[in-house]
Amino acid sequence: MEQIRNASEQTEEVLEKISRPLKPYIPWVARTLLVSTFIEDSVRIVMQWQNQLLYLQAYRGFPWGLSHAFLLINVATMLACSGLAISRRHTEYAVGGLFAVIVTQGFAYGLIFDIKFFLRNLSVVGGLLMLMAESLLAKRRSVFAGLPNISDEDQPKYVLLGGRILLVLLFVSFVFSGSFSVMRLVVSAIGGLSCLMVAVGFKAKYSAIVLVTILSVFNLAVNNWWTIDFNPVHRDFVKYDFFQTLSIMGGFLLLVNVGPGGFSVDEKKKNF
Repeated sequence: MEQIRNASEQTEEVLEKISRPLKPYIPWVARTLLVSTFIEDSVRIVMQWQNQLLYLQAYRGFPWGLSHAFLLINVATMLACSGLAISRRHTEYAVGGLFAVIVTQGFAYGLIFDIKFFLRNLSVVGGLLMLMAESLLAKRRSVFAGLPNISDEDQPKYVLLGGRILLVLLFVSFVFSGSFSVMRLVVSAIGGLSCLMVAVGFKAKYSAIVLVTILSVFNLAVNNWWTIDFNPVHRDFVKYDFFQTLSIMGGFLLLVNVGPGGFSVDEKKKNF
């Protein structure tokens, strides 16, 4: 046990040395990655405007005019809120707007009950909660007027707890999708352990770094949409998965930046 503890401490020291020069840039990179799926979605809607209208009107029963308004509002909301999130301005409105986009698109496109879509988007919501927590920690002011029993100091703790739990749901969809292989089993075991550590807040920052590394390799190896030119529809789905994974990686990087919060093993250990 002592050897394991020493090895863990040495690994943490190495990761700390590697990440120290990058720390000033992590928040900006994290926020940019987090909103990347919304920016890509906005561009895709504009570039495929007629196809989007056709799908909503012919397959989802949207009347003419409402489909146009729905797409315009979505594009405007995603671009405006993404800009606010990256620039760290009015973060609570940015998070609310992007959350509304996730929910309305899920219902509008009929994907809300698709388990893969549901888990992935819950992970993206977890990333948005990390963004909210970062803002709360920076401003220390009340946002949830409807929760008078929660002090300003406690709000980031609850938000971070929810964000940590939701972020790891992406890995659940990864474990139960795709064909079985030894490599998938190994990656699932390492990633699953890291997810558990993130959820309970034990060595959360370093576990988040491990997950960002795994997701980076997975994203480049599996969601390589730039190599698909024979099927535009399949290419769009893979591209969507690629940018959603980038967004979730941004959520984990925000966790690295702000820490796991008060409701975590890491924080409790400081009190002993």
